[in-house]
Amino acid sequence: MSAHSRRFVGGRHELGQNFLTDHRIAARIARLVPPGPVVELGPGDGAVTRHLVRRPDPLTAVELDPRRAAALERRYGDRVTVVHGDMLRFRERRPHHIVSNVPFGITTPLLRHLLGQPGWGTAVLLLQWEVARKRAAVGGTSQLTAVWWPWFDFGLAGRVPAAAFRPRPSVDGGVLVMARRDQPLLEAGRRGAYQRFVVEAFQVGRVGRRRPRDLSAPDWVAAFGSLAGRRRAT
Repeated sequence: MSAHSRRFVGGRHELGQNFLTDHRIAARIARLVPPGPVVELGPGDGAVTRHLVRRPDPLTAVELDPRRAAALERRYGDRVTVVHGDMLRFRERRPHHIVSNVPFGITTPLLRHLLGQPGWGTAVLLLQWEVARKRAAVGGTSQLTAVWWPWFDFGLAGRVPAAAFRPRPSVDGGVLVMARRDQPLLEAGRRGAYQRFVVEAFQVGRVGRRRPRDLSAPDWVAAFGSLAGRRRAT
């Protein structure tokens, strides 16, 4: 059982989640998920699930709250494979897409967990608004985005008002769409060296004459390639 599981043990808000109650927004989030098998992490009361089950694709729902997991099984029967488990531990290696209304308190651990996992193509995640903007590099690039940019594209797909949740949070939500690149900007074998380069650049606060937050994905790859070229020359 993860730290997330030990901390949140079964109440409504005790699970750290603000449940989406606006069905129009839930439908829009479901439409952002490409065709194919889907894993929904933390479906809660099923606001997005009710739209996903209308698709012909296989759907797996991973729910930590045993009462909600049982309710989803009763409601949808064999149309959904319900897994009573922790989204921070769940792994599905078969090709699939991901959708989640992410509990705000575990956003960064979940992003790191997902980005390190093979198999999924697109992840549609409902996060805090400022976090979604940051991960989509709106207003500047973050380290977490930069270290994965050669292999994933990050986009912002809209703002969700706090009034769309119950209990109502103190901030709005935002929809982040992460998509695995069909053609990576760097081969997988260079990932470790590239990611160390990015971390060091953020620690120094400069990449050449530019700030790390000002670089785009191609800029990062070019800067890394230039450094690698200089090292080979010496």
